[in-house]
Amino acid sequence: MSSLRARLLAWLLAGVVVVGGVGSGFVYRNALAEAGDFFDYHLRQTALILRDEPVEYQLTPSFPPQDAAYDFVVQVWSLDGVRVYLSRPHAALPQITTLGFATVDTREGRWRVFGVQAETRVIQVAQPMSVREGRAADLALDTLMPFALLLPVLALFIWFTVGRALIPLERLTGLVKARRIDALDAMPDARLPDEVRPLVTALNELLGRLRAALERERAFMADAAHELRTPLTALHLQMEMLTRASGETERRAAMDTLSAGVQRAIRLVEQMLSMARAEPRATAVPHLPARLDDLARESVAELVPLADARRIDLGVVSESAATVAADADALRTLLRNLIDNAVRYSAPGGRVDVAVEPATAEAGPRLVVSDDGPGIAPPERARVFDRFYRRAGHSPSGSGLGLAIVKTIADAHGASVELTDNSPAPGLRVIVSFPPALTGG
Repeated sequence: MSSLRARLLAWLLAGVVVVGGVGSGFVYRNALAEAGDFFDYHLRQTALILRDEPVEYQLTPSFPPQDAAYDFVVQVWSLDGVRVYLSRPHAALPQITTLGFATVDTREGRWRVFGVQAETRVIQVAQPMSVREGRAADLALDTLMPFALLLPVLALFIWFTVGRALIPLERLTGLVKARRIDALDAMPDARLPDEVRPLVTALNELLGRLRAALERERAFMADAAHELRTPLTALHLQMEMLTRASGETERRAAMDTLSAGVQRAIRLVEQMLSMARAEPRATAVPHLPARLDDLARESVAELVPLADARRIDLGVVSESAATVAADADALRTLLRNLIDNAVRYSAPGGRVDVAVEPATAEAGPRLVVSDDGPGIAPPERARVFDRFYRRAGHSPSGSGLGLAIVKTIADAHGASVELTDNSPAPGLRVIVSFPPALTGG
């Protein structure tokens, strides 16, 4: 049963039926107890009247008027155990005379008996228990009949109440269905039940995250379109220069220029794809244990050819074992961008060092990439994390995405990125610090 309305109706009506059944049982038991007290009183009064009546046993006693439905039976016994009187014939009656009240089993069922002793006789008044039980059932039925007649009215009231209670959900469903695909503003949460408001609040939070993600995607696409326009235009002009080259020397120079332009365009596209992958997604990538020292060695080995081409001394100077809970592929991208930036901005013959520092009692592990390049002035260090930001007057001119990718990945892992001077030597030192909570052991 998937319908909330049907489920509520079923449970409520089932509860009414169960409670009604239990209540009927209590009503019947109370009615049976009241009927028992009533009939016991009549049994006793009848026996006492017969005991105090001054007649001989052979005379027919004068009984008080009785309701035939009560089915009282009177037996009179002599003191030597001979029955001398029976008010009405029965196939089986209690043969044991017990003074006071007793319940006796016979072939005709269970009987309620009251016995009293006079001077010359013993008087026994008996009644079938079935009479009492039938009377109790009649009393219980009379009591419950109004409630039974009102049960359909109660069912209609429950159906109406459940329908009214679900109107806010139906209204909310209609609002969601009527929304356009690009409508990401918050849903109204006024006049909603307390049970529904947390759902709308969570939905509004989701819409807010989707709106922020869509705005980031739009901003990224606009920036990417703007940034790609210049290198593509340059490639087009370089191809025209190649077609207009008059000699082999000019053609070779144009080919070299075109090849360098293609390489820059390829690098820009690669970094934009890396940036797009690094952006927060609706579905988070699970963080698994990752060894920072292994990732550092792999990244350095991957970029050694680039460092050798520029005669840069690239290596891992410290590789302490450190494990964090992270997305290993994202951390490879982070390290690749840091090392690539350091190699590209270092002068030929320079040095780039990669270090992995273990966690301490106060802080988590750290990744450190240092170079002896021109460095970054302190006032400019905050801006280099902006997408497509390029520092004026520096060569080579990059895409402005490397450190933005690093910052995005670090933020996704709760890590911080710090730019400091590579003192005492010149250059830049980039420190990525992981929080202790991410340490995997």
